[in-house]
Amino acid sequence: MIELGLNSFGEVATDDGRALSDAETVRLLVEEARLAESAGLDVFSVGEHYREGHNDSATPVLLAAIATATEHLKLGTSVTVLSTQDPVRLYHEFSTLDAVSDGRAQLVLGRASATESFPLFGYDLADYERLFEEKLDLFMRLQREESVTWSGGTRAPLTGQTLHPRMRPGGIPTWIGVGGSPDSVVRAARYGLPLMLAIIGGRPQRFAGHVELYRRALEQFGQSPQPVGQHSLGLIADTDEEAVETWWRYWHPVVTRIAAERGFYEPDRRRYLSEVDTGALFVGSPDTVARKIATVARDLHLSRFDLKYDIMHLPRAARARTIELLGSEVAPRVRELLAKEPSRV
Repeated sequence: MIELGLNSFGEVATDDGRALSDAETVRLLVEEARLAESAGLDVFSVGEHYREGHNDSATPVLLAAIATATEHLKLGTSVTVLSTQDPVRLYHEFSTLDAVSDGRAQLVLGRASATESFPLFGYDLADYERLFEEKLDLFMRLQREESVTWSGGTRAPLTGQTLHPRMRPGGIPTWIGVGGSPDSVVRAARYGLPLMLAIIGGRPQRFAGHVELYRRALEQFGQSPQPVGQHSLGLIADTDEEAVETWWRYWHPVVTRIAAERGFYEPDRRRYLSEVDTGALFVGSPDTVARKIATVARDLHLSRFDLKYDIMHLPRAARARTIELLGSEVAPRVRELLAKEPSRV
């Protein structure tokens, strides 16, 4: 059965037109996770960013706070930038989170599309690939082996190292986040790790080739089948019109700024509506969003779908309504639609 969850980047919310403080936004995330559990959602994930307006720079701390406020919700990361993390420190943080939450911890590892962490922590972008490859190797060995001896070029070697608290046998669910690189798809398969597709623009079905490559690579590496998930942005409201107008109001200035930073097209209303209709924005009423999720779940053979629901200055009431509707109306409808017409193999 498909899991449905939420992703947050800790983006500042507003309340009656007032921007919340950073501290208020952090506390709001704990409230929203509690709401997600009461709405019946499966997973709540927090990202890792180091830029103005984002408050997800200490993700394990936030997830530990959420663990004490919830009982059943799985707790993970939208992305952990492994390249600029120390694998030993990361292991300790998430083994502790797993213990605090009674086995509910998981994470998505990525190379980083936003690269602010590289200069912040003293890493060279020229080492982008080597950092991720070496650190992934070490992190997975720490999870899967009792005693680890390791050496590489990105940190000090280890000799017969055992870490505490220990993770559960085999480690916690660890996904590899992929934004489009076939090499990353193959890497996930080589380690036998689940694949999380970060689809933020264009038709999601264009990733079908990545899913097929992943399945073939798993088989070639002798790995067992693994889940595939999707991370996309969106908002759910009581009507399509309300959702479309609300998301446009807050999405447009954010994407305009990112377009200027990264040199891609400035968004316009026509492109926006196209993304809502057939692209990677999951914006609309519960039935509209449910049908769209069910369609991509069949086409991409998804086991999990995460909605990134917060965007800069989106009112907290709109955030809460998205959470409530995703859990109470969208999730049951998606499962009903998939039961009637399962994924096409």
